[in-house]
Amino acid sequence: MSRAILPILVCAIFITIVIIIIQPDFVINVEAQDAGQKHFSHLRERMIKNQISHPPDYREPVRDKKVLEAMRTVPRHLFVKPQDTSRAYWDCPIPIGYGQTISQPYIVALMTELLDVKPEHKVLEVGTGSGYQAAILSCIAKDVYSVEIVRALEEQAALRFKRLKYGNVRTKVDDGYYGWKENAPFDRIIVTCAATIVPPPLLKQLKPGGKICIPVGGQYAVQFLTIINKSMAGTISMQKMIPVRFVPLTRTIR
Repeated sequence: MSRAILPILVCAIFITIVIIIIQPDFVINVEAQDAGQKHFSHLRERMIKNQISHPPDYREPVRDKKVLEAMRTVPRHLFVKPQDTSRAYWDCPIPIGYGQTISQPYIVALMTELLDVKPEHKVLEVGTGSGYQAAILSCIAKDVYSVEIVRALEEQAALRFKRLKYGNVRTKVDDGYYGWKENAPFDRIIVTCAATIVPPPLLKQLKPGGKICIPVGGQYAVQFLTIINKSMAGTISMQKMIPVRFVPLTRTIR
């Protein structure tokens, strides 16, 4: 054997030994990741079937295929605190800190369906929270603009959007009562906190032919999920849908 070939042979043997040593752990790690993804995928499918498309009790089923696919795709467990991962897909809202919550899956799906979002739409969200609702909307709409009044929540949500590659979602810290004037008008507006009245700036920033989905009512009163339609002539009409319970729309940035 020539001296030129010997170093190459030794190097090849060394690499083979390293691969043999490392590979079992690598395989186990990949298999664990796959198992975790399959587990959460199964939980999402069960969530859709048991809570959304075939809900129990009095709730109307959500049937919009675009909405169901978005709910099937977005990893809800990554939008809650680590200690709440095990109950991320339960049929209930979950606290996310600062007096705010992530809405129960059915309400997220229902509000999205009621908005009737199209692929070319630009959507405004008031109340980013964890970012889950905006992520669902981003799977359907062209662009999503989301306003959050709690700075820490906005920062956390912005990091999630970047990490999970929801590149068509933009966020800012501000009083959502005033919408996002610089990027108006919007085809659709969704408000994820209860207002005692529909904020006039939001009506102004809504395109003719547009819709707003908003819970209306006081913090300690009956709230109704409400749909506001703006005709092509600018006429406003309102329709109460179902009673709901949301955290209140607050006005002080913190």
